[in-house]
Amino acid sequence: MSDNKMNRRTLLATGTGGAIGGMLAPAALSPAGEGSQSTPNVYELLGVKPIINAAGTITALGGSLMPPEVVAAWNAASKHFVSLAALQDRVGERIATLLGVDAALVTTGAAGAILVGTAAAVTWRDHNLVGQLPLSPAMGIEVIRQKAHRDCYDNQVQACGVKLVDVETLDELDRAVNQRTAMMLAYNFRQDIGRIPHQEWIAAARRHHIPTLLDAAADTPPRERLWEYNRLGFDMVAFSGGKGLRGPQNAGLLLGRKDLIEAAKLNTAPNCGTIGRGLKVSKEDMVAMWAAVERFMRLDLEAVEREWNRRIEIIATAVSRIPTIKTETIVPAIANHVPHLLLHWNEDRVKITAEQLKAKLAAGNPPIATARVHGTGETGFLFSVFMLQPGEERIVADRVREALEQASS
Repeated sequence: MSDNKMNRRTLLATGTGGAIGGMLAPAALSPAGEGSQSTPNVYELLGVKPIINAAGTITALGGSLMPPEVVAAWNAASKHFVSLAALQDRVGERIATLLGVDAALVTTGAAGAILVGTAAAVTWRDHNLVGQLPLSPAMGIEVIRQKAHRDCYDNQVQACGVKLVDVETLDELDRAVNQRTAMMLAYNFRQDIGRIPHQEWIAAARRHHIPTLLDAAADTPPRERLWEYNRLGFDMVAFSGGKGLRGPQNAGLLLGRKDLIEAAKLNTAPNCGTIGRGLKVSKEDMVAMWAAVERFMRLDLEAVEREWNRRIEIIATAVSRIPTIKTETIVPAIANHVPHLLLHWNEDRVKITAEQLKAKLAAGNPPIATARVHGTGETGFLFSVFMLQPGEERIVADRVREALEQASS
């Protein structure tokens, strides 16, 4: 039977080492470059439809795609055995040197960095506590955060057995600090809605000798975000590795004070009996994350931004003749700090709502995913272009124009 006539019965009969193995051979799974398309049918084999990502580095869509050099580093790391602890040390040293920070740890995403960072803050003074996490609530260990900074990632903090204490003002913060306070937590994308600015938050932490942890998961680019928060005074900063850095989606970075980073290592894999034992970072992900940081530090971000703006212009031009359509380019101030396209129209003339357009794009072939990201307001219809693959901006442009023209006819 020829390869072209392989059917489901053949797949089942030959097993994973046969037909499926052939389809997943290295030649078939060659990585997609930044000027090429990947051609494997692995998702079709699984019955999962690939999506055009006009939403951004959304975790539920797979974050970002690893560039060829990152994929190559991942593959190279898969060919040998090494000491994971030694590799974590060496990779951390390389990344810390690249970024000019005290120390670095590759983690399981920014969420994993929050968990092991909290564990570090709880145990750095007393390593005997490492095997006791999550702590008993009876111990009353607390983490302070601004009330405006409540977020779903609080669960990663609470997993360590600590109690979150909300404050709104600097006076409330000073009164909340006590001998059971282990850490002060902040989410950078919520900074504009909190009442205590970073400098005052850090000054209070220094005054009370309390470690600080800042989540900055989606804050790259720009490049300097990778070190400026540590230099501002935050003791630990968490970044996603699989967003703007374009490392493995399940990788992240914890950057900061060496004593705290060393404590974080004690609380995670490959150490057994730790709260982070399940947060295993593979040797492949460590090396790929190093490669991703190396690439990001060399990347011509001005040229990349010109390409993003070119994609925006193609989509904006495609809809420019539709009645009442207005377009604008917006750049969120903190997270997702890249150009986005915002469309506005008069629904009395173009009879489709934003929700209906979103659903229509998602129902097409191929599906086009869109989303609203923090810092882009609530009006209009948002397109993120920085995760589009070459040529997909024209598919998006054609599909959006078709939907809006039909709605205006």
